[in-house]
Amino acid sequence: MIAENTTPYAAGWGTLALINAGLAQSKNRSGLAWFLASLLLGPLATLFLVAFCDRDPTDPTERGS
Repeated sequence: MIAENTTPYAAGWGTLALINAGLAQSKNRSGLAWFLASLLLGPLATLFLVAFCDRDPTDPTERGS
């Protein structure tokens, strides 16, 4: 039997995947790959993106201080 109240969780999980895709693209990573990874890993993918994926330091279009 499938729980009837899973819709809010699915909507939140999908929203998080979209946010992670945008975050990945802002760090010069593949948005599609991170979107798919986020569907599987959810908040763990967010943690990995924030903690371990830095911006590309050789990118000439990146603004730096």
